[in-house]
Amino acid sequence: MTTRTPLTHRGSMMDEYFFEERCFISEWWNSVQDADVSVARARVLPGVTTRLHRLRGIMERYIILEGQGLVEIDGRPAGTVTPGDVVLIPPDVSQRISNPGISDLLFLVVCTPRFVPEAYEDLESPDGIKTDQ
Repeated sequence: MTTRTPLTHRGSMMDEYFFEERCFISEWWNSVQDADVSVARARVLPGVTTRLHRLRGIMERYIILEGQGLVEIDGRPAGTVTPGDVVLIPPDVSQRISNPGISDLLFLVVCTPRFVPEAYEDLESPDGIKTDQ
């Protein structure tokens, strides 16, 4: 159940952790009190490509803050993204993002409904080869 009680949540940049997807995540907002949405900051190191994956039943939006990326969605050719760009990723669609630059790629990830780990589906085998979608 989503709460309608106003609140202010103070996030901490110190809570960043490395996620198996090959990026660093800082959860800014992800609570059962607000099941409608979650917000995280993602950081991809230079030269890194995140694992090909999809989120079951969750729409994602990438809001590019810093750096340059190459985003692949649903098997389409990679497209360049830069600060200010918003990438809409429908539920159940394959995706990954690369950082071809020399500085970190930073972006917000806004999920609706909120991200839950059991919705994450890795589409790569352990050796990095794409598996059936």
